[in-house]
Amino acid sequence: MEGASTPPTFIYGTAWKKDATAGLVMTAVGAGFNAIDTANQPRHYDEPLVGEALKALADEGIARSSLFIQTKFTPIDGQDHRVPYDPELELKNQVAQSFESSLRHLHTDYVDSYLLHGPYSSNGLGTSDWEVWGAIEEIHRSGRTRMIGISNVNAEQLNQLVTNASIKPMVVQSRCYANRGWDRKVRETCREHGIVYQGFSLLTANRNVVRHPIVLSIARRLGVQGEQVIFRFAMQVGMVPLTGTTNEVHMREDLGVFKLQLTPDEVNLIESIEG
Repeated sequence: MEGASTPPTFIYGTAWKKDATAGLVMTAVGAGFNAIDTANQPRHYDEPLVGEALKALADEGIARSSLFIQTKFTPIDGQDHRVPYDPELELKNQVAQSFESSLRHLHTDYVDSYLLHGPYSSNGLGTSDWEVWGAIEEIHRSGRTRMIGISNVNAEQLNQLVTNASIKPMVVQSRCYANRGWDRKVRETCREHGIVYQGFSLLTANRNVVRHPIVLSIARRLGVQGEQVIFRFAMQVGMVPLTGTTNEVHMREDLGVFKLQLTPDEVNLIESIEG
């Protein structure tokens, strides 16, 4: 299996892009993104259009192996009527069917990262979670995904998974709220176990923080916008941020955060904002 050899440091997210998905993926790659996040969940994502973009990019000479592609298995509760697998099957077969569907959608024979879109249980992990995780482990053993992980997980659930799974999660992806401590407990577990933490909705979940006087003061010092300060903060505390902007100028501005550096005091100040 060829593919991106290292986990990405910034990811372009394709949720809610609908018919614009393919064009936006191509624009994002053209702007400099080499990592794309999607899911086999027609309710919120158009995975086949991500695949159409990958085909078009390949025609332009951008090899699949130069891109990091991440998708997800979404349980039935997260789907609408367009379920991309047979919900009457055993869970392990639902996962297998969804994964094969994702490969067809994406015109590839592997993905770089495959995530459980969220636990079936709200507290702890139940039988369904373990059955699905076992199926995801099997996909990893088959060599058709480099990394496996879980999204929308709390600290208790992540600790259970790390402790008891045969193959431990390599990625966690969560919506990150300032008023919940920027998901600190989950991030600490990730740091302790070498798990990549991906943060999404960093801007939309924290609109007041983006416009907070502390953030705007840092932005003025750096000559950027508050949005770029939040993305740079995320990187400096160990997150891989996702952005879903539909504006090419903003895409390039967001990628410019690699040139920025917050002071330790600035990082601590942003950590202390409660939204």
